[in-house]
Amino acid sequence: MNTKRLSDSIEKALSDQMNKEIHASHTFLSYGIWADDKGYQGIANFLYRHAQEERNHSIKFMEYVLNRGGKPKVDAIPAPPTDPESLTDCFEGVFKHEVDNTTAIYKIVDMALEEKDWATWNFMQWFVQEQIEEETLAQNLIDKLKIAGGDRASDESLFTLDKTLQETPGDVPLAQEATGDNP
Repeated sequence: MNTKRLSDSIEKALSDQMNKEIHASHTFLSYGIWADDKGYQGIANFLYRHAQEERNHSIKFMEYVLNRGGKPKVDAIPAPPTDPESLTDCFEGVFKHEVDNTTAIYKIVDMALEEKDWATWNFMQWFVQEQIEEETLAQNLIDKLKIAGGDRASDESLFTLDKTLQETPGDVPLAQEATGDNP
C-alpha cells in the first residue's frame, strides 16, 4: 500500500527548501564567524542564533516530508558567500537571504494551492508568517546600523549596537552558553 501523501513535485520542492534552509544556516554561521573575528561578539552571537534557527527550519521541512510518507533528499550545500566587506554588507546579505527564502516559500505555497494539497498549504502558512518576522528583523538590522551611522559609525555607536544585539532575546541559546548536554 502506498502511504505517500505528497506529489513528487511537492516532495522535491520541500526537500529543496530544506536544503535552502541549511544553506542559510551556513551563511549566517559564516557571517557570525566574520563578525566574531572583527570583535563584534554581540552581532556574532545574534548571527549564530539565527544560524541555529535556520537549521531548525530545515528540520521542520525534513520531519514534514517524512510524516507525509516522503523521503527528503539532502543535497550538497553550496559554500557560503565570501566574507562581508562591512557591517552594512553583512546586514544587507542577511536581508537578501531572507527575501530569497520568502520567494522560495511562496512558490511552494503556490504549488500546494495548485495541487490542492491542503496539508502542505497549511504547513507552509507557519513559514509565511515566519518570513514576515525574518524580513522585518533583517530590515531592522539595516535600520539600526543606519541610525548608528552606517559604515562611518563611531566606535561608541557600534559598541552600543553590538551590545544591543547581544542582549536581543532569541528562540535559541547563545553559542557561548552551549554545552555537550545542552547544545
